[in-house]
Amino acid sequence: MPSSRISKIPWRTPLLLAIVGLLLFLLPYVVLQEHSYITIDDNLDAEFSIPYLLVQQGIVFDYRAATTLPAIMNGLPRNAARPGLSVTMLLFEALPPWGAYLVQQALVRLLGLLGMYALLRQAGLRRPQQQALAAALALCWALLPMYSMYGLSLLGQAGLLLAFLALWRGAVRWWHWAIIVGFPLWSTFVFVGPFVLVALGLLMLWDWRTAGQLNWRLVAGLGLLLSMYVVVEWPLFYSLLVAKQFVPHRLEFDMRRLTPMGLVAGLRSSAQFFLFGQYHASRFLRLAALLAIGAGVVLAPVGRWPVLVRRLGVLLLVLAGLALFSGFYPQLVAAVQTRLPAVGAFNFGRFHYLTPLLWFAVLALALREVPSRWQVGLVGLQLLIGLGMNPEWLNNLRELAGRPKSNEPTYAEYLSQPLFRQVQQAVQRQTGLQPAQYRVVCLGFPPAVAQLNNFYTLDSYQNNYPLPYKHRFRPLIAGELAKSPTLQTYFDAWGNRCYVFSAELGKDFRVGAFQHRVVQDFTFDTPNFRKLGGRYVLSAARLAQPGRTGLRLAGVFTQPDAYWQIYLYEATQQ
Repeated sequence: MPSSRISKIPWRTPLLLAIVGLLLFLLPYVVLQEHSYITIDDNLDAEFSIPYLLVQQGIVFDYRAATTLPAIMNGLPRNAARPGLSVTMLLFEALPPWGAYLVQQALVRLLGLLGMYALLRQAGLRRPQQQALAAALALCWALLPMYSMYGLSLLGQAGLLLAFLALWRGAVRWWHWAIIVGFPLWSTFVFVGPFVLVALGLLMLWDWRTAGQLNWRLVAGLGLLLSMYVVVEWPLFYSLLVAKQFVPHRLEFDMRRLTPMGLVAGLRSSAQFFLFGQYHASRFLRLAALLAIGAGVVLAPVGRWPVLVRRLGVLLLVLAGLALFSGFYPQLVAAVQTRLPAVGAFNFGRFHYLTPLLWFAVLALALREVPSRWQVGLVGLQLLIGLGMNPEWLNNLRELAGRPKSNEPTYAEYLSQPLFRQVQQAVQRQTGLQPAQYRVVCLGFPPAVAQLNNFYTLDSYQNNYPLPYKHRFRPLIAGELAKSPTLQTYFDAWGNRCYVFSAELGKDFRVGAFQHRVVQDFTFDTPNFRKLGGRYVLSAARLAQPGRTGLRLAGVFTQPDAYWQIYLYEATQQ
């Protein structure tokens, strides 16, 4: 569109069109409702059950050291789970889990769109004829693949940077302070907090050096951001700085066993971080920004080259440096872990959470130098990349078209609530026991499925849990780990997935009913299982010889719309 025509468009129109585009993106979720596909790995199987259980068991704000979450691991310490003072927890208190997820996704993406649009209009695309470009880039930002359960950790960075730029320039309004206060309330500190604080601290130091005096507004903003994180994440800070409540299993992370070593492996990983990013922090190909740089260099007047090189060159050097750091970070940890075991307990390599925003800064700056027809093509390319690399959105389109992937169940199929209700009713008929009176483990499917169906599981996928529990759990699966060096390393050197493994199933944690899997030789320490309070094994695969490990088949359960077929095995007295 020619710039003369763009300048005649009312300023609200591009932004409203971008919001309409976002609503169209969200439409499949609204149409499909609980039959929508929701990202499973590291999301439904890990992040979803904790807020649900904290609300259900009434311990959202119970930060006492002795408080536990009894439905997980015989009592997961409350303070190993996410904090209660967050918008995510408020949504799970107010809405059923599916509704909380949908509302969170919609609000996070909308706020991300508005924050990016305001940032671009203030800092990069200020001219009236650039309104449509700013709105289009903001839409691309809002549609990036991301984990909405992490709140504003990623998409909210644009609004946070906008607030700090206002502090820097002295044009601060009340809502800039509100953004700074709100960001810790709706982001995950361990993923983004320290890295945002470091980046903003470097901005403050750079300003101090260039201006010759300290900008106290920036100091106040950083102090407010850190203070809010301390308030929100008080259990974490209290445990780190005052009184350690438990020894985390993360102390046994062994990066030497988990990480490919050597220069080639590090460079390969660095290239992945540079060109694609990391999946938790929005994995998308950076092709549009790189092409925009090339087009800007070729098409910009020669007199603009020094400015382009200075601005884009600095950003690209920063991005390359962050990619190298992230790519080689596991090897750095492996090199010093023998002397400093605690180094591996916290991932200091998560600066990649900042790179999507930096890449959009590169894209916006480069697009300023190219004609409008190039802008349309490159923004369209970025939009296609963002949508095309968003598995959640693509799978929902497949659902609407009646061509779903067989191994990607919808939310309703994944939970299979009628199926697990049958299992609970069968146990109650046979024993008279309610779910809180017995413990189960899961084979061939994530324990989060059972947790969301109100079972009490000895196994779970947790980023943080007591190390002694890992040691008590290991004898249950020692026989299967001995059969598979891969699974042995997976559990002993990492262990976030404290699961019941089968060497025959490997890392297939999603055994659907249509697969009809049979485990021929299953080794399980039933006596230790009973000592931990375990009574039933819920298995998505049939065990050919359950009696060899002291298990007895107590029922087989199916449902037409369920993804799973559940074999209920009871641990017999020995």
